[in-house]
Amino acid sequence: MGIRYDCELKVTGTRYFRRQVVDILKPEHDDYYLLRWLRARNWNPEAAEKMLRDSMKFRERWNTDEIAKWPTPQILLDYSPHGVSGYDKEGSPIIIIPFAGFDIWGLLHSVSRADIIRMTMQALEGYMQLAYEQSKKTDNPNSRQFVVVFDMDNFNLKQYIWRPASEVVISLIKMYEANYPEILKCCYIINTPKVFAFAYNMVKKFLGEYTIDKIRIYKPDRNKWLPSILERCDADQIPAYFGGTQTDPDGNPKCEKKICWGGKVPKELYTSKEDSFNNNLTFTETEIRKGSKLKMTFDCEDAGCFLKWEFRTFDHDIKFGVKCVNKKTEESVIEVPLKRVSSHQIDESGFITCQPGCTYHVLFDNSYSYFKTKKIRYSVLMTAPLSDVEQTMAPIAITEELAPENGSAED
Repeated sequence: MGIRYDCELKVTGTRYFRRQVVDILKPEHDDYYLLRWLRARNWNPEAAEKMLRDSMKFRERWNTDEIAKWPTPQILLDYSPHGVSGYDKEGSPIIIIPFAGFDIWGLLHSVSRADIIRMTMQALEGYMQLAYEQSKKTDNPNSRQFVVVFDMDNFNLKQYIWRPASEVVISLIKMYEANYPEILKCCYIINTPKVFAFAYNMVKKFLGEYTIDKIRIYKPDRNKWLPSILERCDADQIPAYFGGTQTDPDGNPKCEKKICWGGKVPKELYTSKEDSFNNNLTFTETEIRKGSKLKMTFDCEDAGCFLKWEFRTFDHDIKFGVKCVNKKTEESVIEVPLKRVSSHQIDESGFITCQPGCTYHVLFDNSYSYFKTKKIRYSVLMTAPLSDVEQTMAPIAITEELAPENGSAED
C-alpha cells in the first residue's frame, strides 16, 4: 500500500511539474527527465521549477544545445583524462577518470577557464546522449545514468592549493550540481591517499545530498573496491589495469584506445602572457583606484551577439561581474556573479550570449581595497554574430566611481 501510494504521489507530482514548466520544455523532455529535477529538490515542485529554469538560462548563455559542434582545443583532447570502458549490468555507461592525469596547472597555462568548462559540458552532454541511446537499446530508463570510477592513485594535492585551480574545480562542481542532477548512478573513488580526505572535505560542501549518497570512497586496497565494482559491472567491461579482463587489441591493460589518461602538459604548449595578448583584440591599460570601481555598459540590439572579455591585473586580484537589465521590463539578471578573481596569477577570459533589447553592465570592483590601487589591462567588447574577420563593437559607456567611505573592505 505504501509503495503504491508513493508511486501515485510521484506520478501526480510529475504531471503538476510538467504543467508548471511546459513553456520551456522540448519534445525530448519526457517524465524521466522531469523526475531528475524533482528528485534533486526532494520532490518540491517550486524548488525544482526554479532549478530547471535557472539551468535553461545557463544552457542558453553557453549555447549548450550546440556544444557538440564546439571545436575542442587539441590540448584538451590529448590531456583531459576520461573515457568509457563499457557498460554496467543495466546498460549504463562506465566512465573511467584517471584523475592523477589531470594537470590543471598545465591546462590553465595553455587554455582558458572557459575552455575547460566548455570541454566538461561537451563531455557530459556526449555521455548523456550515449546513455539515452543505451536506454533505448535496453528498454531500461536506469541506463540513462552513469557509473563513474575515479582513480586517485598518485593524486597530488599541491596544484589544487593554487587558487585558480581550486576555483576551476569548484566552478565545475557547481555547474554539474546545478545543471546535471540525477545523472549519476554510482561513483567509486578508489586508491585515495591520506591527503584526499582534506580535499574531499573542501569540495563536499558544494555537493548535494543526492550526489554524496552515491559516492563510495576506498583506500588503495583492491580487495575492497574491486568486489564492489564487480557487483555492478561485469569484468569484461572493466580495464584489466583495474582488475577486470578488458584490454586493447594490442593487450594494453589500460585500454588507452578508449580512455585518455591525460598526463603532464609539456611546457612548450603553455601560452605565455605575451601570447595571450598577441591577438586581434584591442586592450586598454588603466588603474582602478583604491575604493573605486570601473563600469562599462553595452547595449545589445541584435540576436546572436556575444559579450567577450579578457583581462589581467598586476600584483593583486580584483572583483569582476556582469549584470543584464531588460530595457522594457527593467528585470535584472546576474550573468556573472561579482566575486574576486585571481587575474594577477592567470589571465581571466570568458563570454556570454546576449539577448536583444538588453543592457549589459560590466564591473571591475576595487571598492573592497582601502590601500591598493589596481593596475589592469583589459579587452571587453560586444561582437556581432558570425564575424570571423572583424569584430563589431557595440556602443559602450565607461565610468569610474568611488565607493562610499564607510564601505566594507578587505585586501
